[in-house]
Amino acid sequence: MLYKRIGDSDVKISIIGMGGHEYLSSGKSRGFNEDFELATKPGYIFDGFGDERRKKIISLAFEHGINFFDVTQDSEKEAIGRNLKEIIPPYEVYIQTRPEGMVYTYDKNNQKMADYDLLKAEVHRSLKLLRRERIDFFNFAFMESALCHDPDYLTKIKYNIKQLKKEGLIRFACADTFSGEFTYLEQIKADCFDVVYINFNFADYRPLKKVFPLAREKNMAIITREAFMKGELFKMAEEIGIKDKGRLAKAALKWSLVHAGVTSVILGTNNPDHFVDNLKMIDDMELNDAEIQLIEEVKKTEIYKKYEDKKNKEFMN
Repeated sequence: MLYKRIGDSDVKISIIGMGGHEYLSSGKSRGFNEDFELATKPGYIFDGFGDERRKKIISLAFEHGINFFDVTQDSEKEAIGRNLKEIIPPYEVYIQTRPEGMVYTYDKNNQKMADYDLLKAEVHRSLKLLRRERIDFFNFAFMESALCHDPDYLTKIKYNIKQLKKEGLIRFACADTFSGEFTYLEQIKADCFDVVYINFNFADYRPLKKVFPLAREKNMAIITREAFMKGELFKMAEEIGIKDKGRLAKAALKWSLVHAGVTSVILGTNNPDHFVDNLKMIDDMELNDAEIQLIEEVKKTEIYKKYEDKKNKEFMN
């Protein structure tokens, strides 16, 4: 495994991070695609998370040197907290998570996240689920509407980050949004975040223009997600008859990691064999001509063109 440093800290995380999503037989993520309201409701735990298959994947992650884990909904937080007591990590691990019910569009104008007492209480609640004393990476995922509704919103978030760090409740603050370029740039310019957490793949590449350069200028880590485009990548492969999906997956991971400033890519899977196969890309990090050609073939599909257009519009508003 290869590791990259977070800013000027002494923390280094694996270039491949382990996503916390678990999956239905259809390939869609559990929780969110079972009952979205319950999945984003603080305190609700779905049955079956953190089962034997998941523990197998965590064990494989340790065998391959992965030390960074991302979890979102409470079911994932509870599962990783329990699993890491059952499978003792052979080295220090770092967990990234978010305040439930406060991010994205789950809370109008993200007002709860700006209230320190509410946010602190949520951190303590999450720590109980995670069975940890501190959240290593804490996502402040607010929308542009929060900035428009409250001109002092970022000032409040900056204060909250400072206080949570001062009290030893979080280590790093992560800038995150689904509002696109404008909000990411405002977050970065606020000088209170350590990490940019962002969608990034060869169909969703707009961050390369402004977001990544500014993040690098501020010495921020960049952690990316959706390398496989929420599974759409493999539908694109099917459209043109590409049967070796493992080869395409490794090419997609490489594409993300070769870009300057990318610290780690979050990899989500429910299949231990696929997981180990994907990790083989670390043996040869450079995109070769055949892989570049493979990506170019995928770009010709109709599914790709629609996905690229959708993501460009979303990111650029």
